[in-house]
Amino acid sequence: MVNTVTTVNSNAPRGPWLLPVLLTVQFLVSLDMSVVNIALPDMGDDLGFAPDALLWVVNAYALAFGGLLMLGGRLADLVGRRRTLIGGFAAFGAASLAGGLALAPGQLIAARAVQGAGAAALAPVALALITVNYAAGSARSRALGLWGVSGALGGAVGIMAGGLLTDWAGWRSVMLVNVPVVLAALLAARHGVPADRRTGPAPRLDITGALLVTAGTTLLVLGLARTQTYAWGSGTTLGTLGAAALLLAAFVAVESRKREPLLRLGLLGAAHRSVLSANVFALLMSSGQFAAFYFTSLYLQQVMGYGPTAAGAAFLPFCAGIVAGSTVAARTVGRLGERTLLVAGGLLGAAGFGWFALTVGADGTFLGSVLGPSLVASVGIGLCFVPLGTAATSGVAPGETGMASGLLNSSRQLGGSLGLALLVTVAASATGEGQGRSALAEGHAAAFTASAGLLVAAALATAVLHGRRTTPTAPLRPAKTPVGKETSKNPGDDVETGVSRSTQE
Repeated sequence: MVNTVTTVNSNAPRGPWLLPVLLTVQFLVSLDMSVVNIALPDMGDDLGFAPDALLWVVNAYALAFGGLLMLGGRLADLVGRRRTLIGGFAAFGAASLAGGLALAPGQLIAARAVQGAGAAALAPVALALITVNYAAGSARSRALGLWGVSGALGGAVGIMAGGLLTDWAGWRSVMLVNVPVVLAALLAARHGVPADRRTGPAPRLDITGALLVTAGTTLLVLGLARTQTYAWGSGTTLGTLGAAALLLAAFVAVESRKREPLLRLGLLGAAHRSVLSANVFALLMSSGQFAAFYFTSLYLQQVMGYGPTAAGAAFLPFCAGIVAGSTVAARTVGRLGERTLLVAGGLLGAAGFGWFALTVGADGTFLGSVLGPSLVASVGIGLCFVPLGTAATSGVAPGETGMASGLLNSSRQLGGSLGLALLVTVAASATGEGQGRSALAEGHAAAFTASAGLLVAAALATAVLHGRRTTPTAPLRPAKTPVGKETSKNPGDDVETGVSRSTQE
């Protein structure tokens, strides 16, 4: 069955502020996943949180972000990338202000949920704007490399800034610091992001699909996030994960029959092997990467005795390695191809986490246990960002770049939640009843071993699924555009983008 989708496209030439705005998106989204963690005790004391309710400051953001990514990505295709970007910034900034002024636990949790919703609009539209505004080749590779570096810097700066801001200005500053950044980004976006222009009739949003995937993904993230409280075999966990599986299965069934789906299932078919392999790689790599960063932070503070600020500073080698790896990838992806870099990056990242597993001990030091493994693992992960972003949108029509970007971001977010839940269980099993530094270090070593295994699995999956060597290519030209024909004026878009015609699979 043939499906015609009318899309909104950005057709003005890109301005010098476009890339800084998109890098700010990636930085903010990553920053706010980690910046509140160190401030949680102060938030609890000031607002009177119940002990079991404090974790919802973190979970509210993660649930809204993970649950709404697919919807956010598709909105960029339907209502316009610039509009979605500005709307996401506005929601994120307003929620940050409300959170910083919160006077009760419920107000702060609600603000974090709205922050996550804003981030769910921002993250996929940033990748989509890179794809359609930067020509395939060195320009796009450089932009994707900086995009990956910005995310890594946001996570590391979040850990360090959370401690510094809480110590110097109180926990409210952790939320309020976003406001001036968002205001500056909004101003730059209004002048630097190409305006949207629609051709043809307005498309319809797949409401049923949006409700199913949002509810299913939210329940999945919730079930995984609560495994530290409810055991994997508990009725609560099994019921939550079972309900999530049913909703997501219903989503797949609905999408297979929709004329204008939220997710065209053909994107994961044989015609788009690079998209499939990129999402499998993202799921597995994020499972290992996010959990490994979590256990590195625990090792630094619980075993080595570092304070919050010192622990954040110890993550700087991670940042340096990711910058180095991304730089190498941006310069070589055209020559080596996506598959080679993803396999090499996955195996190098696995080697770094395996090195961690051998060196984290009760008497470990920064130079002997952290520095070397940090650099090896981060260079490997940095090698993956450019080919991952390229593969996830390779051969995708311009009218579906938001869809593909939302899918990739969903895979990353779900992978992080899944990996953390699994590896916390692995670490707890290895620790057993022990409470001392030696027991904790043993648990951390087991978690790093599992992280290494997940990255090896990611590399192997890419070697099998991705097929032959590929290099960045422009999106495939739709077969024909029966209505609203329009030629994109964006660099790198030599296809007709007014209407994207695709075949349901």
